[in-house]
Amino acid sequence: MSATYRALASVVMLIGFYVVALLQLAAVAALGVWLFSHTSGVITGKLLLPLVVALGAVGVGLWKAIRTKNEPAPGLILDERAAPWLWATVRELATAVGTRAPDEIRLVPEVNAAVGEQSRLLGLIGGRRTLYVGLPLLQAMRVDQLRSVLAHELGHYSGRHTRLGGVAYRGRLAIGETIERISPRNPIGWVFKQYAKLYLLVDNAASRRQELEADRASVQIAGHQAAASALRTLPALDAAWRFYETRYVDPGWSAGLAPDDFFGGFGHLLQARRDEIDELRENAPEGPASRWDTHPPIGARVAAMDQIPPVHVTPDDRPAWSMLADVVGAGRALQSLIVAHGSRRLLPWPEFIAESIAAGVQQRADGIYRAAGRFTGTPEPGLPTVLDLVRAGRLGEFAEQFFTNATRREAAAAFAGPMETLLDNAAVRSGRAYWQLSWSEPARLVGRSGEPWDLAEVAKLAVAPETLDEALARLAELGVDVRQSTVLQARASARNADLIAALANIKIDGREHDVYVLDNGLVLVPEPGKAHEGEKRLKEVLSATPVAEVASRNPFLPYEEIRSVEVTKRVPLKAVITLHDGRTVQVQELMASEFLEKHSRDTLLRVFEQINA
Repeated sequence: MSATYRALASVVMLIGFYVVALLQLAAVAALGVWLFSHTSGVITGKLLLPLVVALGAVGVGLWKAIRTKNEPAPGLILDERAAPWLWATVRELATAVGTRAPDEIRLVPEVNAAVGEQSRLLGLIGGRRTLYVGLPLLQAMRVDQLRSVLAHELGHYSGRHTRLGGVAYRGRLAIGETIERISPRNPIGWVFKQYAKLYLLVDNAASRRQELEADRASVQIAGHQAAASALRTLPALDAAWRFYETRYVDPGWSAGLAPDDFFGGFGHLLQARRDEIDELRENAPEGPASRWDTHPPIGARVAAMDQIPPVHVTPDDRPAWSMLADVVGAGRALQSLIVAHGSRRLLPWPEFIAESIAAGVQQRADGIYRAAGRFTGTPEPGLPTVLDLVRAGRLGEFAEQFFTNATRREAAAAFAGPMETLLDNAAVRSGRAYWQLSWSEPARLVGRSGEPWDLAEVAKLAVAPETLDEALARLAELGVDVRQSTVLQARASARNADLIAALANIKIDGREHDVYVLDNGLVLVPEPGKAHEGEKRLKEVLSATPVAEVASRNPFLPYEEIRSVEVTKRVPLKAVITLHDGRTVQVQELMASEFLEKHSRDTLLRVFEQINA
């Protein structure tokens, strides 16, 4: 019933969207006739042009929605040989829920499962069915939990949710394309945005009802315990996947490296941190219900499951990955199909971690060395440059910039932390130590034979003139050559930087630029384009290109090169940036400037305040 309701509501709302467009077209035509009879044709054209452009966007949105093909999402197609048990289970469950089995199963990299159908004639004629199963689910779940997930997805088929889902999808696409093409300043855009909100409210409500219907199939087939535990596992698994990407993959990825077994690494993490993941599952916070959600909160879904008559099902705690003939091979095949490595070097996990952490340590060391170079005037600074400051009793004076609220004596003592980073870097650069992979805890620095290395005590000795020689003697005993630790990147880059704001059509030294505000610098894109398309342009660039790549193609101004910022006017923003080398950069916001989000100017002002602090 919910499928019919959703499709009917989507069709009615979509028709209503274009009725609104026709009414506004009639209003624009009437306004045009009135203006033409009371003003000149030139004035009429100028006033009506934005409205006509907005209505033209409606036609473009509809055309794109009509032409969009309902193609399956990318994934590794699993045949009977690759997943005999999985295929047998899916067919069994399809029969149990009273529906036709999917025509293909695709392995995907998401922490999710889904179904799709390439139906025709607005869903009146069924089409090819595809079941998507996330490899992380197979790696993390028990067999009975995965059966509940599969029964839920097949329940969407038996409830005819996928048959007419294309109507809802095309409605969202048409409205989204229309809204995206209308300037925020166009009055017609406001009307369409309000209608789009109404459309989403209606469609999302129907989607939530469909999820509850599919949950019923899950409970009736797999039982309450398996269905509820699978639901509660999903947020914990999603958090584990984000942790895996952030802590293990991203550092090496941004350093030009890639693991040769991307998904296998996640499997190792799951095994090593199972207790932590179990704790996450048991203590997952229950998010509040929102009318904008496409799925009900997990707590509400579990509560609804409790109302379904109990069904006795024998638990099956075998690992779900055993449903594949070769889970490791499937993961590698999925990686070759889905993961775009580019020019990155593929490395086994131990070497990948060793090199990626070493690159991160070198990056932090380079920041310290560049500061030492500016402080001393040394063109090629390194660890000897910093140690010379220690011997001369000037470390506190240099370290003040890193510990702004400390006295010089306190700053010198606190520099033991950065000094440990420099010594770790020297140990690796000397070939005496490396970073050892661990799936259960952070990587640690070890010697050639795997013995732990901890240079924290040596670092404390190295920040005081009276104990510096003792520190150097200990390093020599370990075979660490301090001369090996030097700056590799003479100028800061946007690698590993995060975007915190963006402003379009800002004058930089008299020329218009788009300005991307990162957490370590400003990306200045010259001659970006039309002012009224600024916000749209910023979003398009960021959705298509990593911000580090944008920075590599355009001028990048690191904050560490800025000495001070004088803000002469906050709104519209006017400021003068003074660099350490004496050069200045003029910044001026225009009346036509646009922001990625409304607080972008405030974010940039806070950055300027922090630089001056």
